[in-house]
Amino acid sequence: MLAITDKAKCCGCNACVQICPQKCIEMNPDSEGFLYPKTSKENCIQCGLCERVCPLGEPKSKREPKEILAATNKNEHILDKSSSGGVFYELALETLAKNGVVFGAMFDKQWNVKHSYVENISDLEKILTSKYVQSEIGDTYTLVRDFLKQGREVLFCGTPCQIAGLTGFLRNNIYSNLIIVDFLCHGVPSPKVRKLYLNAICKKPFYRVKTIEISTINFRSKNTSWRNFSFLAIQKGGKLLLNEQHCKNAYMQGFLNDLYLRPSCHECKFKRFQSQSDLTLADYWGIARVNSNYDNKKGVSMVFINTTKGESLLHGIKDRFKYIQTSFEDTLSNNGLNEHTHPHPQRAFFFANLTSHENNIIKLINKCIGKSAYKNLLKKVAHKLHI
Repeated sequence: MLAITDKAKCCGCNACVQICPQKCIEMNPDSEGFLYPKTSKENCIQCGLCERVCPLGEPKSKREPKEILAATNKNEHILDKSSSGGVFYELALETLAKNGVVFGAMFDKQWNVKHSYVENISDLEKILTSKYVQSEIGDTYTLVRDFLKQGREVLFCGTPCQIAGLTGFLRNNIYSNLIIVDFLCHGVPSPKVRKLYLNAICKKPFYRVKTIEISTINFRSKNTSWRNFSFLAIQKGGKLLLNEQHCKNAYMQGFLNDLYLRPSCHECKFKRFQSQSDLTLADYWGIARVNSNYDNKKGVSMVFINTTKGESLLHGIKDRFKYIQTSFEDTLSNNGLNEHTHPHPQRAFFFANLTSHENNIIKLINKCIGKSAYKNLLKKVAHKLHI
């Protein structure tokens, strides 16, 4: 029976929940807002499947990619809507063209992030752009298995630990009709903190009863540039609520300073392609140093080709990109492949005071990361609301 005694040993992938034949495991949030499995002792039959599919039980060996590309989509419209170079869109488009299914993270009506799938090109934008929180996987591993058995092409994209959870759930069965894509992950922040932050920017000043309703959220808006991306929020009716560069945004600064990451992120077992993905995507932040002629303000993707299957898919759509080959050595220093994120010194203080600061989450974040932007942020929001 699965029992979590050390929270750093659970990445929240949900594989144990979906593999359980008795359905006696459920995910519950802890005080920090992260989901952990809880087993009903009365219904457990001690089959051990939950332990066998856990990606942290027997981590895979480190790998090196077969090939690495710096790539930018030739389609400016797709490039604008993508977080970096617009590679994932084309991978998804190719899958849908074969009557396939594409899985990824998307917002629900309450702006929670859920994993789901799309079957039409018109829905593809729902799973584009970074969400900056780990999605709730739900029953998507089970759905993937069902689609694969039906013979349909499946493209599944998720965090490295989610991908490891999927491959564990599938018991490492090799499906020729499955393409798995992950991305270089800094870590996943607390869903609770993210929700409190959204509530904070939607709360009208002077304690008015009604709150602002959001129609659009983009954590990686390129309206300034790819490198100086902004947190963009638009309220219903089309009025701008917030458009703040990540270096000035409290939520993004708390995330980038490792203030409220999941405990397992600080001991990540998937920093070097151990998830068994076919392709790994990332932002090529260091492209100017590697090849200044290839640098641009719209975004450049770093594409790690990990398997022959991934190589076949990507090479079939290469004509849709401007691309150059790059070396593994060049990528090591750009995206922290060899580095683990370390807990912020104020992490324990932050979560110890979270409950008492639920209505002042921005102030708490700024206090912990040593910023004094709280008043400036409120002034900017008030200015944008014309109050």
